[in-house]
Amino acid sequence: MTTEQALHTRSESKCELCGATDDLAVFAVPPAAEDSVDQSVLLCGNCRNQVENPDQVDPNHWRCLNDSMWSQVPAVQVMAWRMLNRLRGEGWPQDLLDMMYLDDETLAWAQASGDHLSEEEVVRHLDSNGAVLEAGDTVTLTKDLNVKGSSLTAKRGTAVRNISLVHDNPEQIEGRVEGQRIVILTKFVKKQG
Repeated sequence: MTTEQALHTRSESKCELCGATDDLAVFAVPPAAEDSVDQSVLLCGNCRNQVENPDQVDPNHWRCLNDSMWSQVPAVQVMAWRMLNRLRGEGWPQDLLDMMYLDDETLAWAQASGDHLSEEEVVRHLDSNGAVLEAGDTVTLTKDLNVKGSSLTAKRGTAVRNISLVHDNPEQIEGRVEGQRIVILTKFVKKQG
């Protein structure tokens, strides 16, 4: 069964946020690496457009979250939490957020996008040139780095693929060098592409 078929079965072929039945498509909930069933939701075109384009959000459309926020599916909970936080200034979403409960793992996933933070509070990981780094990026080391606790020296010019971000520290990323997972300071990397 494909991811899309599994999501249609799980959602009874309805948008998992608003309940619409047309223009449905798989939406991988960031920072998901792939469209797996557990990390995706089925969204209608209207919800998908508003999620991807925050400047086009219609607050009244999102009153549907009053129902969908109670879903038992973590990916749906994450999307509901993020949209409610994005709309907090409207007043009513804060009441729903106050009632909502997410376990620690789901809450960490929801907060990974930074939607709940003001512009000044957003944690941004920047490379040595000031480019924004995102999970899954490939970076190149700009200097030789001695890896603490091992005899490994990561050489300048080494490509580190599929990095992950250290969410509570904007100066650190994680990646694999010669099969070993290491923490790297962002000031010693350059984003590729």
